[in-house]
Amino acid sequence: MCVRQPTFIEFAVFVQSLGDDCEIQSKRSVEVYNVLPKIPLNARWARDGVTVAGGNGRGNALNQLYYPYGLYVDDDENVLIADWGNHRIVEWKPGATNGEVVAGGNGPGKQNNQLCSPRDVIVDKETDSLIICDWVNRRVVRWFRQNRIRGETIIDNVGCWGLTMDDQRFLYVADYEKHEVRRYQDGQRNGTVVAGGNGRGTRLNQLSYPSFISVDRNHTVYVTENGNPRVTKWAKDAKEGIVLASDPNNGNTLIQLFNPTGVLVDQLGTFYVADSGENDRVMRWSNGATQGKVIAGGYGEGQQEDQLNSPMGLSFDRHGNLYVAEWGNNRVQRFSIESS
Repeated sequence: MCVRQPTFIEFAVFVQSLGDDCEIQSKRSVEVYNVLPKIPLNARWARDGVTVAGGNGRGNALNQLYYPYGLYVDDDENVLIADWGNHRIVEWKPGATNGEVVAGGNGPGKQNNQLCSPRDVIVDKETDSLIICDWVNRRVVRWFRQNRIRGETIIDNVGCWGLTMDDQRFLYVADYEKHEVRRYQDGQRNGTVVAGGNGRGTRLNQLSYPSFISVDRNHTVYVTENGNPRVTKWAKDAKEGIVLASDPNNGNTLIQLFNPTGVLVDQLGTFYVADSGENDRVMRWSNGATQGKVIAGGYGEGQQEDQLNSPMGLSFDRHGNLYVAEWGNNRVQRFSIESS
């Protein structure tokens, strides 16, 4: 049985109770992380998305999802999803009508074959393993893809929400409770603070409930925050972040964000952010831009092909197609790239 932690702030999306089963309480520069493709500055994506996972209502059947959060698309275009409400990681192969449980799925709990409300998942290509934010259990676990029976804890005592990995296999973890992002070398338990770490706040050396993160080739970390409607970037060894997009009024113009969640940065320094809450869209901000551009959603909350409902995690496949996990619609949508 796992332990449910208190909610620190009111999310822009309603978090439904899951019942009483959860309670609170050597470097090598190789291509082992999710390298985004080179996406042209003039790229566009289809207005209508295609459902590639879920979309059959909220539930625990293999063709359903229950509040998906983070996701990761691997080189074979398999979609790995942190299926939060089902306490499992599911994999959907291209064209599949059902997912396959690849981690957890044994009810909420803290045993090594269980997860409790996982928030995010990535793939460590070198070890062919999944790395998972096991949120309520306050741990990061590794689950080898060839062994789907149990995982192993690699970091504990961490309020993990988001994960990413750089080209030297350093793991980055957003700690929602400590308002910081830490970088971990393989086998390291304590890590090094690379963003925040100065308490909750709005100052440039602070974060407020960091959620999703991304890292570029220069090891600059991009962070979204649940407590601040902004995206910041933190250069390697920086003591302060740089605000890339922010507005305290939670608006819906092209210079505003309401509730930024998933974030990605590509090889040109363009970043992509899921703008949840009342905006239900994905935005693209070119390097140095003063305003963003809507590339998916933005047509109001809904279930139509061109609509989103509380978008969370983002991922690209090797072709530049965009994948969006929708918390509110219990599905993953793919928006095909139309120019390259």
